[in-house]
Amino acid sequence: MKNIKVLVTRKWPKNVETKLSQTFNVKLNNSDKPLTELELIKAMQDYDALLPTVTDKISDNVISCENRKVKVIGNFGVGFNNIDIDSAKKNQVVVTNTPEVLTDCTADIAMLLMLGIARRASEGEPHVRNSEWSGWRPTHMMGTKVTGKILGLVGMGRIAQAVAQKSHFGFGMKIIYFDPYFKDEKIKEKFSAKSCNSIDELLSEADFVSLHCPSTPETQGLINNDKLKKMKQSGYLINTARGDIVVEDDLISALRNNLIQGAGLDVFLNEPNVPEGLRNLSNVFLLPHLGSATEETREAMGMRVFSNLTSFFDGKEPVDRVV
Repeated sequence: MKNIKVLVTRKWPKNVETKLSQTFNVKLNNSDKPLTELELIKAMQDYDALLPTVTDKISDNVISCENRKVKVIGNFGVGFNNIDIDSAKKNQVVVTNTPEVLTDCTADIAMLLMLGIARRASEGEPHVRNSEWSGWRPTHMMGTKVTGKILGLVGMGRIAQAVAQKSHFGFGMKIIYFDPYFKDEKIKEKFSAKSCNSIDELLSEADFVSLHCPSTPETQGLINNDKLKKMKQSGYLINTARGDIVVEDDLISALRNNLIQGAGLDVFLNEPNVPEGLRNLSNVFLLPHLGSATEETREAMGMRVFSNLTSFFDGKEPVDRVV
């Protein structure tokens, strides 16, 4: 397959880059700088396959460019809201993603955010590091207990189920969820989970609300001022899904005015730009989109892209085809 030209838009794990280079005619991005729209359009015209990440915006303008050569887009990530899927369909460009392999690691980050914000870890760690800690005392930096609390999952896909597993069996949490498309009664019984009839019902009952729905026109801006008002004042919002599911200005206002107790966020609307309003708040635990960031998972994601790519150019159906 050395006659097949492939462009990798960002720096990937070394083993994956080596595997790709041994099989295809690959152009790597050793500088790890994001490509501009013009560079992406040029890539669509010069290569047979484009391998972007979730931070690359593959718009209709990019996909519909003149003299397009790219036949397949192998996205490095389970989410694909960075790609104009309708345009890919229209232009008969195959799109694949990398599901399953990042489930546990992203669920682990959701747990970290939940524990971190509840136990004020993001405040406590610099307190020690900056020599501001004067010693143990009964009322110092008290947080909220996680064990035994009610966890509300918005969406009940693979990652949500992994969070339910860790929370229910590890911390004795009661699981409730809202997902109008989820019908698996066995999974429901496994966690003794309650299915809520509406998101408002979930928000009003949960001590922790964890977002696990994809970014779609239906879910973008889902968590807004109205929804945040439905949450308990003692409640926490956790987001490891996509930044555009939350209206950031509304969340900042809710946190400032103690409408909710706190938030743990791994994703943001305009990454890597995080609003100053969030950065200046003590009742929010911030991480730089680390959901899948382990060596094992990132390598597995890259190998999944490689597998999809080889299947496509072998004339087989890629196992992770989105469109």
